[in-house]
Amino acid sequence: MSSEASTTFPVPATLSDRITAIVPARNEESVIAACVESLALQPEITEIFVIDDQSADRTAATVRGLAARIPHLRLLQTTELPLGWTGKNNAAALGARAARNVWLLFTDADAVLESKAAAKALEIARDVGAGLVSFSPQQITTNWYEKALIPFLYCRLARKFSFATVNDPHSGLAAANGQFLMIHREAYEAIGGHASVASEVLEDVAIAKRIKAAKFFIYFGSGTGLVRVRMYRSFSAMWEGWRKNLYQLIGGTPKAVFGELAGVIPWVAILALLVGLKYPMSLLAGVLLLLMRQTIYGGELRRNQYPYSLILYYVPAVALYGGVLLASWRSHARGKVSWKGREYSLEPSGTLK
Repeated sequence: MSSEASTTFPVPATLSDRITAIVPARNEESVIAACVESLALQPEITEIFVIDDQSADRTAATVRGLAARIPHLRLLQTTELPLGWTGKNNAAALGARAARNVWLLFTDADAVLESKAAAKALEIARDVGAGLVSFSPQQITTNWYEKALIPFLYCRLARKFSFATVNDPHSGLAAANGQFLMIHREAYEAIGGHASVASEVLEDVAIAKRIKAAKFFIYFGSGTGLVRVRMYRSFSAMWEGWRKNLYQLIGGTPKAVFGELAGVIPWVAILALLVGLKYPMSLLAGVLLLLMRQTIYGGELRRNQYPYSLILYYVPAVALYGGVLLASWRSHARGKVSWKGREYSLEPSGTLK
C-alpha cells in the first residue's frame, strides 16, 4: 500500500470540527460521571451519547442526572442483544446511528479526557490526513497488582504494535485503542461500521485493520497528557478483562503463546536459582541474571512513559502476565470468554460463533 493511495481528510474549521462522543456503558455507575463531565468540557464535542447496555446498577440514573445540566448529553438504551453481536459493538453501533457529526469518538466509560484532548485529535487528523486517530491512554494504577501487570503488559504490546509501524501506510500492521478511537464518518461507513466487526471481541484492532485495508490513514500514538484510564477496580475484573483479550492481542495461536512465554520468563535465571539450592555460586549467578532482566525492564518502562520505580514489581509482573496469558489461551481453546456478566462462545479466530 502506498501513502499516495491512502484517503486523507482535510479538516477545515467548520462543521468538520464537530465530534460526537459515543460511550457504551454496562454497570459503570462508579466512573460514568467523570467520563461524561470530561467530554462535556471539550468544545469540539457537540454531542455525547451514553448507551446504557442493560445495566443493573445506577448507570442510567446517573446519566439522566448529568443530562439535566449538560444539554448535549443523551442517554440511549439497548434492548435484547442481536445474535452474533457483542454487547459493546451493539451499543457503539446504536450510538453511531444516532450521531449527526462527521467525527465519531468511541471511548470507554472509565476514560477521562484532559483539556484540549479532542482539539489535539482533530489537529493531528488535519496535519496527517487521518481517517482514524487513536490514543493509547495514560494508565492509572493504584493497587499492587495493577502496578505489576498493567505496565508490563503495555510494554509487551508496545513491542508488537509500535506506533511508528502502525502509522506507516506501507506496513500491514494495524492497531487502535478503543479507550480513545476517533474515526471520520466516511471511513466508518466505508468499512461497514461496527456491523463489520459485530462478532469481534477485540473490536478496536479489528476496526483498525479494516480501516487500513480500505486505504485510510491511521494515526496511533501515546495519550499521555490527553486521556487517562484506570481500567480495573479489582483483581477479578482485571483478570477477566485480560483473559478475554490477551490471547488474541499476542497473535491468537499456541505458537505465539509459547514464543511470548519464552521471551518474558527469565528461564536461565530461574534455573540458576534452583541449582543454587545446592551450589551457592549458581545462586549468585541467578540473582545477578534476575537483576539484569529487571534493569532491562526498567528501560522499557521509561521508553513507554512509566515510572522507573515500577521495576520493583518485575517478578510479580512476570508471574501475573504468564498466568493471565495461559488463562486467556485456555478460555479461547475452550471457545468461551466472559465479560460484564455475559458469556460469549468463540470461534478459534476470536469471533463469536
